[in-house]
Amino acid sequence: MQDEPIDKEDILKDLSEIHKLDYEYSDGRILGSMCTEAHPFAKEVYCKFLDTNLGDPGLFKGTKHLEDEVVKSIGELLSLDKPYGNIVTGGTEANLMAIRAARNHARKYKGIVDGEIIIPDSAHFSFKKAADMLNLKIVEVELDENYKIDVESLKKVISDKTVAIVAIAGTTELGLIDPIEEISKIAHENNIYFHVDAAFGGFSIPFLKDIGHDLPVFDFSLEGVCSITVDPHKMGLAPIPAGGIIFRKEEYLQVMAVDSPYLTVKTQSTIVGTRLGAASAATYAIMKYFGKKGYSRMANDLMENTYFLKEGLESIGYEIICEPELNILAFNHPEIEAHEFAKKLENLGWKVSVAKCPIAIRIVLMNHIKKNHLKELLEDLKEIY
Repeated sequence: MQDEPIDKEDILKDLSEIHKLDYEYSDGRILGSMCTEAHPFAKEVYCKFLDTNLGDPGLFKGTKHLEDEVVKSIGELLSLDKPYGNIVTGGTEANLMAIRAARNHARKYKGIVDGEIIIPDSAHFSFKKAADMLNLKIVEVELDENYKIDVESLKKVISDKTVAIVAIAGTTELGLIDPIEEISKIAHENNIYFHVDAAFGGFSIPFLKDIGHDLPVFDFSLEGVCSITVDPHKMGLAPIPAGGIIFRKEEYLQVMAVDSPYLTVKTQSTIVGTRLGAASAATYAIMKYFGKKGYSRMANDLMENTYFLKEGLESIGYEIICEPELNILAFNHPEIEAHEFAKKLENLGWKVSVAKCPIAIRIVLMNHIKKNHLKELLEDLKEIY
């Protein structure tokens, strides 16, 4: 730090130059991100609540009310009349809370001290963080030929040490939905905590189903589902950081609670202590602003873009990995290895990512990617082909 203060205009000029190093969502060149530019209205509300702290909710009763309303609204989307949970920093923290709740619940009610969690190879890497932090063993369940959890394989790996089963509604790499209805029955029959990671799909599947898309059930209407992760800062257009964790029962929060004697509440269940209330306020506002109809239109538009890109790729001769269920598309060049192919695209200014299961170019059709961007991409892909 320098000794003397620096003029505000000089600092802003410096920041402006540094910011130029960042890619802009509006360029339409960020093709591998599950996040997008937050809606301007959500940004406006976010700034108004920058000084609120939900870690001490008695001081910010209005903002706490907004968080409760958001949890209630998301719960209703997920077929739960009385949800419990929080707006947190993102899917990683939400998944960590779910696995911590499962571990503590199994420890308290089943006496399991050296627990295991069952996850698919398609699971987000946050579950590896959770297992490491919570001293749990990961047991990987096999995927079927469609890159979804193989149910028969799942039955074989359940043991008396299993504290949680994890399935995905909108896999990070392919946007696929695991056979959650079948897994829910297995979890319920075996009295095992079942967590659904719908960080991506949770803010699109309900709306797509409302307008007639044929998608499988993944929510709390299935009796075995104990918790669901949903990220408003992905398809919900809320500003980062805005993740969500919804629990079926209050006891899942209670088994995580620790004393917080100097705060306005006496216990706290979230991972972080100080929690910015701006995310809850912005999510509340943007959900009111869009409503079900607005989100349904947006989700449908993104699916139309996904099909447009798929048809364009097929017409050129690219290999589509699987039929898209949500707005994620994975494909390969028939001859060029995926990582090498990704470098070629990056040299042309496109920021793509490479999936690992299977290895393929992965594009997430988010709100910032418009039809004209896809036409430009297809032209470049024709040249490469």
